[in-house]
Amino acid sequence: MSLAHAYPRSRFEPAQLVDLNSKSERERLSKSALLGFFRLAQAWRLRDEDARELLGGLSSSAFYEWKKNPARVLEVDRITRLSYLIGIYKSLHILYGDPLADEWVGLPNSNRVFAGRTPLAYMLGGGLLAMQTVRKLLEARRGGV
Repeated sequence: MSLAHAYPRSRFEPAQLVDLNSKSERERLSKSALLGFFRLAQAWRLRDEDARELLGGLSSSAFYEWKKNPARVLEVDRITRLSYLIGIYKSLHILYGDPLADEWVGLPNSNRVFAGRTPLAYMLGGGLLAMQTVRKLLEARRGGV
């Protein structure tokens, strides 16, 4: 039994998914994603070692090279991490005023997900899946999906 007729037709076109396995897509997105990340790291007052860990355990020398010259093609894992982090940053700035939005990741949080830790500590300990969880949590608070 088809339920296609049960839902009203949307006036919006479905969003096209970005194929991060495509090198050309990663080439297109990598530099701006890195620049956004470095601005986010500054706004969140991240220590360099925490920023490197959020990027997936990047070495110090590579981190400073990327900071100096962000024109490179990132791997799928790293660009996915950046996507989650930039989405978190955006959601926080929609939900809260600028000062709280930028402090939020460093504040202890009573939400069961964080168990009293800061969202930053949670993401550092849980990696990519923790970033995804934080982003989903904030999207849900915004009324998104």
